[in-house]
This record gives sequence, structure tokens and C-alpha cells, in this order.
Amino acid sequence: MKPHHKKFLVLIVILLFPSILYLFLKSGRHHIKTLEIFGPRELNEKGDTIFHVIPDFEFTNQYGKLISKKDFEGKFFVADFIFTTCKTICPKMSEQMANIQEKVKDMDDVLLISHTVDPEEDSVPVLFDYAKKMGAKEGKWHLVTGDKKRLYDIARHGYLVTAMEGDGGPDDFIHSEKFLLIDKESRIRGFYDGTDPVEVKRLTDEIKVLKFEEQIPRKERR
Repeated sequence: MKPHHKKFLVLIVILLFPSILYLFLKSGRHHIKTLEIFGPRELNEKGDTIFHVIPDFEFTNQYGKLISKKDFEGKFFVADFIFTTCKTICPKMSEQMANIQEKVKDMDDVLLISHTVDPEEDSVPVLFDYAKKMGAKEGKWHLVTGDKKRLYDIARHGYLVTAMEGDGGPDDFIHSEKFLLIDKESRIRGFYDGTDPVEVKRLTDEIKVLKFEEQIPRKERR
């Protein structure tokens, strides 16, 4: 083949490739793998899958402000369960949460929430001091307290952080190293070891995956 013929073929491929790619994408024959959706699910009357979601909640943050699920509408968020007097995993988790905060500081649609599992000890002033020590940014990272039964109920049945039964009573205690990634539809999309920097790196990478997933038509996800 003569050199000028080769140049002509290369030019044709360059010009036609965007059109071919567009037709391929619009054909619906491709599928892009997305993050798993965790938790129980069921089918409605139409045969559509109903996924587990984080239920409604109301807790008080480190500024004494009432925080509800509405504050997280249209947001991705990372959640964990800690207590301020913990000397083992919690300091490591909060340090890693601070690292996540730094990574997502320019992402207005990503928030963080840490729930205390010791609300009797972790009052609003205590959480305020702890948040300040950890560098929590107002409006970005909420540290919340509230009724113990409600906190423990959402930990078990909302965020699914433990399979151990309990009633949120005086002798009940939850201590988990898990970080959870929640999408904009309040679905759990990932569990991570909040004490492990490698796992936390995976979490921040998967936030980016979720942001990319938003651009994919639903019928093309799998």
C-alpha cells in the first residue's frame, strides 16, 4: 500500500471513530460495571427491585444543630460509629475520616457523618471539642449524638454495621471499625475498614466511581 493511501485510511479512521463509538454506546449492547448495592432487597408489584436504604433520622451535631436525612439529600456521604473516650480503633478512624475530608473538600456533594455510640458521655460540647481536635469542617463533617436506642437501631438496621442483636439498653454496646459509603439514593455502596489506610484509599476511589456512575444511563449499568 502506498504511503499516501495509508495516510488516507488513518484519516478516515480518526474521522469515523467518534461516530462509530457513539453508535456503539447508543445501541445499548454495552454494560458498565458499577459498585455493588448492599443490604436486603425485595420486588414490588411491578417486578422492580426495591433496595435497602438508610431510614429517616434526626440527631444533634457538634454545633447543637438538629441534623436529619434531609440534610443529606442529593449527597454522597461516608458514615461511621465512634465514641470520644475510645483509646483503640476510634482515634485511627477519626484520623482517617479527617483524611477523607481533605480528599473531598472540593466536592460539594460529599459529606461525612460520625455517630457516637456513647451518647451519655458524648454531649454536644464534648463532640464539639473532639471535632475541633480532629479538624472537622462545619457543614462538611457532622459528629452527632442523640437517643441511644435510635442511634443503635440505625446502626444495626440502617447501616448494618453489626449482626449482633441488641436493644440499645444500658448493657448494649456497638464497637465497629466500619466506614460506609452511601449514595445519593441513600443506598449502601461499600463497607471499609476505617483503620486501614489502604481500605480508606479504596473508599475515596469509589466515591469517584459513584460520581462517574451518575453519568451512566440506568439501563447500561450492571
